[in-house]
Amino acid sequence: MATGARDFRHPFQPYEIQQQLMNAVYDCVSDGKVGIFESPTGTGKSLSLICSTLSWLRDEQKKVFDDEIGRDDDDAEPKWVVEQARKQRMEALVQRRLDLEIRLAKIREKELRQKRGYEKGEPAAKRHKGMPDSQPQRVEDEDRFLLDDYESDDERKGKSSTQLERDNGLSAATRQLMQKLGESAAIVSEDPDPEYPDERKVFFCSRTHSQLTQFVNELRRVKLPAALWEDKVRASSPVEDQQEHVVKHLPLGSRKSLCINSKVVSAGSAPAINGRCLDLQQPSTPKEKRCSFLPNQENQALANDFRDYTLAKIRDIEDLGALGKRIGICPYYAARTVIKPSEIVTLPYPLLLQKSAREALGISLKGHVVVVDEAHNLMDAITNIHSVVVTQDQLHRSRNQLRFYLQKFRNKLKGKNRIYVTQVVRVIDSIAQFLDKMALENKGNEVLISLSDLMGGKGIDQINLNKLVRYLEDSKLARKVESYVEYAGECAPSSSLAPANTTPTLTHVQGFLETLMNPVAEGRFFFERGESSAAALKYILLDPTFHFRDVVEDSRAVVLAGGTMSPMEDYVQHLFAYIAPAKLTTWSCGHIIPKENLFVKAIDKALDGVDLEFSFAKRDSVALISALGSCLLQLAMTIPDGLVVFFPSYAYLEQASAQWQKAITGKDNIWTRLEGQKAVFKELKGSSVIEDVLMQYSKAVDEGRGGLLLSVVGGKMSEGINFSDKLGRGVAIVGLPFPNMQSAQWKAKLEYIEQSTVARGGSRAEGKANGREFYENACMRAVNQSIGRAIRHRNDFASILLLDRRYSTPRIAGKLPGWIKQGLCEADAAAGFPQIIRGLRDFFQSKS
Repeated sequence: MATGARDFRHPFQPYEIQQQLMNAVYDCVSDGKVGIFESPTGTGKSLSLICSTLSWLRDEQKKVFDDEIGRDDDDAEPKWVVEQARKQRMEALVQRRLDLEIRLAKIREKELRQKRGYEKGEPAAKRHKGMPDSQPQRVEDEDRFLLDDYESDDERKGKSSTQLERDNGLSAATRQLMQKLGESAAIVSEDPDPEYPDERKVFFCSRTHSQLTQFVNELRRVKLPAALWEDKVRASSPVEDQQEHVVKHLPLGSRKSLCINSKVVSAGSAPAINGRCLDLQQPSTPKEKRCSFLPNQENQALANDFRDYTLAKIRDIEDLGALGKRIGICPYYAARTVIKPSEIVTLPYPLLLQKSAREALGISLKGHVVVVDEAHNLMDAITNIHSVVVTQDQLHRSRNQLRFYLQKFRNKLKGKNRIYVTQVVRVIDSIAQFLDKMALENKGNEVLISLSDLMGGKGIDQINLNKLVRYLEDSKLARKVESYVEYAGECAPSSSLAPANTTPTLTHVQGFLETLMNPVAEGRFFFERGESSAAALKYILLDPTFHFRDVVEDSRAVVLAGGTMSPMEDYVQHLFAYIAPAKLTTWSCGHIIPKENLFVKAIDKALDGVDLEFSFAKRDSVALISALGSCLLQLAMTIPDGLVVFFPSYAYLEQASAQWQKAITGKDNIWTRLEGQKAVFKELKGSSVIEDVLMQYSKAVDEGRGGLLLSVVGGKMSEGINFSDKLGRGVAIVGLPFPNMQSAQWKAKLEYIEQSTVARGGSRAEGKANGREFYENACMRAVNQSIGRAIRHRNDFASILLLDRRYSTPRIAGKLPGWIKQGLCEADAAAGFPQIIRGLRDFFQSKS
């Protein structure tokens, strides 16, 4: 089929750029490539991704079906024998799908009948008893916190704990015992769905559950016809007579999102919920205290019902939790039985980007497609997921928890348990002493530290850290200790030993110790002072390549998509440097709005002629800040409704605000004059009242008073917030938010880029140039994300004002999104501020 003739079953008449995007994504997936796609917010990106990938999936299903029917034909056999063999294979394939399709059809009919009787159409659940309330019994219960015997370091032959344990935190021997006893068989089975083939599917990943819920709502819009093989299934089905295909969708989430056991959820934080859930699965936990929602051989029928009801209609993560409650089965664990027959699986970043999380959930990417939406921050997300910060308080609290545990169980520990626990205590003591010393000697914010200095404590060089980390994973020491401390606090809540904070601290410290095993070149360790000047050690991942490479190499194709992916060079050079150019494709499009709906100008000078350059050396100038205030006043007087201004940092926003609020003899100060034009609102660092500020800003705009919202690039207002229509008639960017190049972290990152360039055969000059490019791109990605807050649909219109002379330089302008660059190219670079204000006034008058 010709590219332009493809029917992607878009629910609306697609725009030309949507058709182009769908064709480009389809080709990328079909050719098995890695693709980087930029489609501005408001251009229907999500629907285009859904329609293109589902269209490929439907074509691929037909191809697999036909190939399976036509395989192993022997030309030497008579024609009737070949035809008979094909018929038998087709009947077997149809029957395999028919059973599931009939069950799903019955469920859809049942839910349709029950729609008026139930709020959300879920099945009526049997009343399922939760865990009985009981008081802790110290004598009977305490031994369950004792470590299992740890016999040999060599039995595992290098296998990871995750590979051996899957998800539930139990040793292989324990899992075998539980299988014999019929406990949690659905969880511990290596293949929970042996009767289902691993269907071709698309894994759709985004940053938050709210973004995934929006995706699910878009997925419900798409109506696909039955595929050829599905027609054959329906022809054999006495139940269903409909021509539309219901996409088999599974939303995956964490325990915190899906747990339905109130006693586990009450633990609060995600680590605490994980720990409490796993504790309830230990064989040593009394049966009456185990989680009654856990899938096992006795409730396999409920797990099967959960699988079928999940696939019968498109549900979001909240629907899945409600479904688990109604059926009486844990949706977190039961969901993995749904993975194989699913066609689309949605999941948040951490579940895709961590190999251990994929292995825990039983996710295989082999032959499947991975789509990462909102991928502009993918590299940062990978870095953050694999970076760890541990504070003085956490180290000392972990040491105290270990001491408390040893007071109870020291005499019961045997063999290597006693040796390894002693080593854990020694390592934590050494690191804590090192941090205490650094805190006394360094009053600054950040210092690069070497691994040799960090691990230079007495006797630490004699400890095999690789074996010690493996022991921590295998023995589950952290969870045993934390569970016992929490249990002791419940038994004696008034005791001074009761934990003041139930967060699993030792588990967090274990995560830091695991970074000690990472390749030296991959990351760096730093001393820093965080909030309230608290001293901490931080491990920062410098190279995200390795942690995403297995995703790329396992998958059939990978699609990175976002509204502001420019500049794209970083992804090519720092995430996919190992990929041959022929296997990598990039694509970007303009906006769907008419060009007359966008007013873009870079402003070089203020009204009084002051050069607008907010570089580190010049931005503290009183004259410059005053000139900025005058510019914003003129913009507020000219731009109707809502004006959002993004500053380079919270500190500079506070500095400018403070200067504008200073009293001026004989006249109003700038702040008062701004308030005279619009209601003024300000984003505060770390504020928990963002929603309130947005609500007040929206109210002021809706009431006709107008609103001026002072925000920060990279802050909460710069991502995920839609300033459409009246809320964002103007977006102004003050300066360029370059990170501090002199910080220890950025020095290390730039040094790493230079070294990596040289290692690939480049010169040091090329390495420094690549570092500078990466540094500038980090700044411009943040700028582009802020710009993207405006213009959210085809009929929207807005002005984009870039307040810094550097935006007029080719190097910086070239890193702006294409639809912004087009507006700048048409601008008169020599236009002064008065001419820009006149042009701005004419722009909005033409829209009134």
